[in-house]
Amino acid sequence: MSNKSIEEIKIQSQGLRGTIAEELASGGTHFSEENALVLKFHGSYQQDDRDRRAELKKEGKDKAWQFMVRTKVAGGELRAEQYLAHDRMADELGNGSIRLTTRQGIQMHGVLFGSLKECIQRINACGLTTKGACGDIVRNTMATAVPITSRAMEQVQGLAAAISERFFAKSNSYTEIWLDGERVTDELPDPIYGDAYLPRKFKIGVALPPFNDIDVFTQDTGIVAHVEGEEVVGWTFLVGGGLGMTHGQTQTHPQLGKPLMYVAYEDALDAMTAIVTVQRDFGRRDDRKQARMKYLIRDKGLDWFRERVLERVSFKYQPPRTERFGTVEDRLGWNEQGNGRFFYGMWVPEGRIRDWNGKKYRTAIREIIEEIQPRMRITPNCNLYFYELEENAKGKVEAILRRNGIPLPEELTRARKVAHACVALPTCGLALAESERVFTGLMEKIDAVLRELGLEKEPILIRMSGCPNGCPRPYNADIGFVGRAPGKYAVYMGGSIHGDRLAGLLEKTVNFEQIVETIRPYLERFAKERKDGESFSEFYRRTWEVGESPSSEQFHVELEERKRRLEEKKLRAEPVGE
Repeated sequence: MSNKSIEEIKIQSQGLRGTIAEELASGGTHFSEENALVLKFHGSYQQDDRDRRAELKKEGKDKAWQFMVRTKVAGGELRAEQYLAHDRMADELGNGSIRLTTRQGIQMHGVLFGSLKECIQRINACGLTTKGACGDIVRNTMATAVPITSRAMEQVQGLAAAISERFFAKSNSYTEIWLDGERVTDELPDPIYGDAYLPRKFKIGVALPPFNDIDVFTQDTGIVAHVEGEEVVGWTFLVGGGLGMTHGQTQTHPQLGKPLMYVAYEDALDAMTAIVTVQRDFGRRDDRKQARMKYLIRDKGLDWFRERVLERVSFKYQPPRTERFGTVEDRLGWNEQGNGRFFYGMWVPEGRIRDWNGKKYRTAIREIIEEIQPRMRITPNCNLYFYELEENAKGKVEAILRRNGIPLPEELTRARKVAHACVALPTCGLALAESERVFTGLMEKIDAVLRELGLEKEPILIRMSGCPNGCPRPYNADIGFVGRAPGKYAVYMGGSIHGDRLAGLLEKTVNFEQIVETIRPYLERFAKERKDGESFSEFYRRTWEVGESPSSEQFHVELEERKRRLEEKKLRAEPVGE
């Protein structure tokens, strides 16, 4: 590993250039470690096939290097021809699959060194980009995906697009390296990012209540629309969300966003710029595990943070407003759009689009697009919406799905429709355990228990992550599984299908084979003891007293130990009798 710190590498990268262009021309198989870090800002992670590591090492060979290339899709809005461009690349440049992401983007996996430039060029040729999809920068901006026809929805999607445009890095390095642009020799420092960019990644999402598909409380900055009549009149900003942590390090923990302020409709971009630059200037750069904005707000306080933001804007403070949210679920199946047309929510298990095991998702989606030419949106649950459909499209879509072996939403449990897992092995370099590759089998077993208990129509949010970084957002799920080591997982419970409550650590280490039997008693108790109309989220909150929340303890100390400590605290607080 380089002796330079990540901060030094960013500053010395010459506007995110490094020597990427020189190494690209070398005919090698992978980049140096420093260039691999800079490469993230261009939208790609250098990876290798971890299934082959031991075999290749034994043979004295280098790793099986490959790349993940991530396309930014603000608000998930995608044209048919843009999707088809990725579909062609899946076979020609990738591993035969397309991966939809929890940030409404697209990932191509298995891209080889010699194909990387062509892949990025083809993504740009279809009107999209990979620029800023990874790295210490504002990532893909999310927005409520449900394609209802309304002026407010247009404004929400429009703000996401405007934020995405505002926070592109201004360096010409991306154009020079990947699109053969001319070298700029007198480039000025980036007006927002400077030469060191942000301390860590930064995530933004725009929500239109009652929909909370974007998990607005988990964003570094969640923006909530307030509607009067048909129009969005203003926004409440939530700050300090973020779910990543490290096992056993209690100073790291998930947090949900806190209400910061309300701003008028036209002030949203200025407010967002102020928030990002406060994090740029004050976020920790000496410890990457403490560098996210949630820790800055935890350490300095929300009032301090608000004062720093207001110093950078011309408008005056207005207190945040409240809105009620529904669930994080997608609207799968057929739905009225609001203008006489329809949209169809297509379930894509774990967002992996491929033809596999008798279920031809890639073929089905390609046929729908080619035959019907719908508008499209990627959902934050890694599914797809096809919209602006006429009544006569219903039979065509369902025929294509059935012909290709794709289950319709009504055939699934409600839990399965919203459940999700991250990619993990064999490509993610951070994965400690399997996730996507074992999740379907795990959910089949959980589904069997749910059907046995009569819970198949209950909204129970289940998510799995291969490591504690928590990309699929397990820490605010009803039930979350987080990889600790090969075949071993921490089990979390007690979040919410609404996305507005954090879970707590149930069991620190459970073998994969024991997961179902670990959570079964809680499902049985719910089925037996719940009140009429009570969801699992509501039942858990009512029946399990585990101490103050949120706190770092709830993510690192198991449930039974937290209960014991709570009882001791109560005993100490009781007055001594005379």
